[in-house]
Amino acid sequence: MQVDLIDWMGSDLSVVNAARVSFANQHSELDEKSDSRLISFLAKHGHWSPFAHSSMQFRIKAPVFVARQLVKHQVGLSWNEISRRYVDFEVEFYEPEVWRGKAADKKQGSSDEEIDINPHNGMVNDYQLATQQAKWTYEELLRKGVAPEQARMVLPQSMMTEWYWSGTLYAFARVCALRLHETAQEETRIIAKQISQHARKLFPVCWDSLTEEI
Repeated sequence: MQVDLIDWMGSDLSVVNAARVSFANQHSELDEKSDSRLISFLAKHGHWSPFAHSSMQFRIKAPVFVARQLVKHQVGLSWNEISRRYVDFEVEFYEPEVWRGKAADKKQGSSDEEIDINPHNGMVNDYQLATQQAKWTYEELLRKGVAPEQARMVLPQSMMTEWYWSGTLYAFARVCALRLHETAQEETRIIAKQISQHARKLFPVCWDSLTEEI
C-alpha cells in the first residue's frame, strides 16, 4: 500500500491570512507565536473555513476493501479511481503479513491475536488458493470475450486499486482523526498514517492543531 503526494496548495501562512482577511489584515511571514496561537484557536473552536483554502492531492494504492472504507469520506474531497470497465491489465492482490483474530467485541473488528492460516506449511494457503482461482476465472472470462465490466465481478475485495484523492486540509484532517484511531481497521490506518505524514511536512502548525482538536 502506498500514498504518493502529487500536488498541494497553500501553507500554514495561507490559513492564517484566510482568517485575518476578515480584519483586512495580512502577514508576509508566519509569526510562530501569534499565528500559531490563532491556528490553535481556529481549530479548537471549529472555525473550519480558513483550513479549506489549502489542499492536497494524492495518488493512493490500496486494496478495494480499504478504498471502500475511505471513499465514505465525501465532504471537501474528490475521488477518481481506476476502472476495470476500461482496463484489463494484470490483477494484483493484497496479502497481510499477519492474520488477526476475531475480537470479542464486534465493534473492535479484530484482536491482537495472530492466526496461523497455514499450520501445515502447504505450498499455498487457503487465501492464496482463493485469489488465484479468482484471477484465473477473470482472465478466462476475458479470453472468452466477456466484457471487462462483467468479468471484473469475480474479483475479490483484496484486489489492489488506485485512485486520485484531492481535498482540503480540513477534510483530510477529519479523515485522519477518524482513521488513525486505535479502533480503526489496521490496513486503513496504514493509509491514514501516510497521509498524515505528508500533511505534517506541508502544514506542521495546522496539522498539529487540527488532529489534536477534531
